Order: sequence, then structure tokens, then C-alpha cells
Amino acid sequence: MERKGRDSLKPIEVRVMDNDLEKAMRILKKKIQNDGLFKRLKLKKSYEKPSEFRRRKQREALRRKRIAASKANRER
Repeated sequence: MERKGRDSLKPIEVRVMDNDLEKAMRILKKKIQNDGLFKRLKLKKSYEKPSEFRRRKQREALRRKRIAASKANRER
């Protein structure tokens, strides 16, 4: 069983080629965004009431269902 939280985080690594720091920063930012780290940090920044937490989770689940349904319709 995989644990959630700090232990399950994978390290994010970006290699800098030819001293191109700007490109490496863009790649790092994209990797962090895809990983969801920005979103988690924003959520932890302030207290979220339990009712807001449940509502947000329902919205996220509904969004995932809509995306899955649209992908299923496109594959037909």
C-alpha cells in the first residue's frame, strides 16, 4: 500500500545544458505545475473549512468525470 504525503513525493530534477538557466527554469516551472505542487501549496496557505473541502473535492471529481466522458466520446 502506497503512503500519501511526504514519503510519496518524487524528487523533481532538471538538468541545465549549455548554461541555459532560463530554459531550465521554464522546464522546472512546468514540471512543478504538472506535479500539482503549486496547487497543494496554495491550498495549504490558509485554512479551509471542512464544508469547503468537501465542496472542492466534489467539484474536482465532477471535473474528472467530465474530462473522462469527453475523452470517451472522442475515441468513438
